Amino acid sequence: METPADAPIKDKHGESHKLKKPTVVFVLGGPGSGKGTQCANIVQHFGYTHLSAGDLLRAEIRSGSEFGAMIQSMIAEGRIVPSEITVKLLCKAMEESDNDKFLIDGFPRNEENRIVFQNLAKLEPAFVLFFDCPEEELQRRIMNRNQGREDNNLETIKKRFKVFVDSTLPIVSYYESKGKLRKINAAKPSQEVFEEVKDVFASLT
Repeated sequence: METPADAPIKDKHGESHKLKKPTVVFVLGGPGSGKGTQCANIVQHFGYTHLSAGDLLRAEIRSGSEFGAMIQSMIAEGRIVPSEITVKLLCKAMEESDNDKFLIDGFPRNEENRIVFQNLAKLEPAFVLFFDCPEEELQRRIMNRNQGREDNNLETIKKRFKVFVDSTLPIVSYYESKGKLRKINAAKPSQEVFEEVKDVFASLT
């Protein structure tokens, strides 16, 4: 299995070259934690490439490829897209990028994601950035910014948060036990949050 760390990548002239081992940072946080805003700040200030598993799945569907058609069929049938597919799309995006520093947003969502990424990509994250925010504050933010949207009523928000707690918080605990968790207080104003984020990334340089 080719991986971003050692796969020969062919350019448009058919020449193969190897990527050096990329730096990967997983970014986790509940719905409404502001991680999208902070990812944009990190890209601008530290030169990372932002990858979102959901965006990559949607882009593959839009491409009209056979792979995309299979993903669309799974989603239409209400089936969960297998971790292998998501991880392969992430690996492909890293292989095709000129960058070697990546933020992977909203991933891994569960233990299966984490194990499949480790096995297929053969990479460990430099660290995991976790935007920690109380449920009440997350609810307030989502209700305020999405007034009128049916998919953001209180009951739906609570369900989304429960899925996050049940599936993703064990991942947070796992990386904390490995000394790789960088917890950020995301309840503060956005600019104050980014000051904390900058301190974390400055320690990498």
